[in-house]
Amino acid sequence: MARQIEFFHPEPPPRAHRVWPVFLPFAGCPHRCLFCAQDRQTGRDATTLRGARDSLARDLESALAAGRGPYELAFYGGTFTALPEPWPETFLALAARFRSAGLISRVRCSTRPDCTDSAGLARLRTLGLDMVELGVQSFDDRALAVSGRGYSGETARQGCAAVREAGLALGIQLLPGLPGDRPGVFRRDAALAADLAPEIARLYPCLVVRGTGLAREWERGRYTPWTLERTREELAAALPVFWGRGVRVIRLGLAPEGTLERDILAGPWHPALGQSVRGRALLEVVREAAGELGRAPTRLDVPRRYQGELLGHGGELRGEYQALGLSQGTIRYVDAAGFVLI
Repeated sequence: MARQIEFFHPEPPPRAHRVWPVFLPFAGCPHRCLFCAQDRQTGRDATTLRGARDSLARDLESALAAGRGPYELAFYGGTFTALPEPWPETFLALAARFRSAGLISRVRCSTRPDCTDSAGLARLRTLGLDMVELGVQSFDDRALAVSGRGYSGETARQGCAAVREAGLALGIQLLPGLPGDRPGVFRRDAALAADLAPEIARLYPCLVVRGTGLAREWERGRYTPWTLERTREELAAALPVFWGRGVRVIRLGLAPEGTLERDILAGPWHPALGQSVRGRALLEVVREAAGELGRAPTRLDVPRRYQGELLGHGGELRGEYQALGLSQGTIRYVDAAGFVLI
C-alpha cells in the first residue's frame, strides 16, 4: 500500500456565533489618524450617540420579537472606552437588557491601546463587556509616529496587557504597510501580536482612501503603498505565525462596505484578498506534507470546507499544485476533517 500523509489545517476552529455590528464612526476618538476613513469604511457618517442607541434599541426589539439570535454585539468604528460618560455604561446596559432576554450572548468593542487602563476595563467587564479589540496597527515606534497614532509600541503592548489583566478577551488589529514602514516591520508586528496570544486578530493592509491625510501624502509623492503581490506574500507568511499560537485571523483586508471601493485611490485592494491569502498559506501546508512524503504525490484528498480556498482566487494556484504533481484530476474534495496526501 502506498505511503500516505494525513494532516489537518493548522487554523484554530471558529467560534459558532453571529456578530451584530454597531458602528460609531469617530466617536470617542481623540483625533483623526493619517489613514483613517471610518465613514467610508463603514458606509456610515458620524452619528449622535443618542441616535445610535435609539436605533439599536429598536432593532434589537424587532429581532427579539422575531425570535432571532443569539448574537455577539460588537461596537466598532470609534474609541469605545473613550466615549463621554455615561455612554459606555448606557450601551452596555442596553446590551445587558437583551442579554437577559437571550438575544445577546457576548459583547465586544474596539478601542485604542492608549485609551485603556485595567481598573476602567474591569469596571466595564462587570457591566457586561467580554472582549476588547485593540487597534494596535503596529508595534513599531516609527510607523506609529509617522502615521499620527499618538502612542508608542510600548504603549500598544501595555494596552494589550491591560485588557488581559481586566479579565477580558483580547483582539488585535494590525495595519501592515503604514507610512514609516520598512522591510521586516510587519513580520515583527505579527510575531509580537501572536506572542500576546489574543483570541482573534485582524489584518488590514493600509489603503489610500479619498479624504484622508494619507491621500494628501500619496498625492504629493510622500507615501508608497504596498503592491498587491507583496501584500499577498506578507499576509500568507503571517497566517501560520498566528495559527501556530492558536490565534484565529478573522479578517484579511477591509470588507467592501459603503462607498469604500469607489473611494480607494491606491493600495492593495482586492475583493477576494482573504481567499487569495488563505489559499497561499494552505499551499505551504500541502508543500510541507509533500516534503514528508518524499516523492511526487499522486492524490490529495481535501476536506470539502476548503474547496473554495485550496486553489486560491480564480484558480490562481493551479500551476503551483501541478508543479507538485497534483493536477485537477488528482485532487478530490471529500467529507472528512483532515487532508490525505498519497
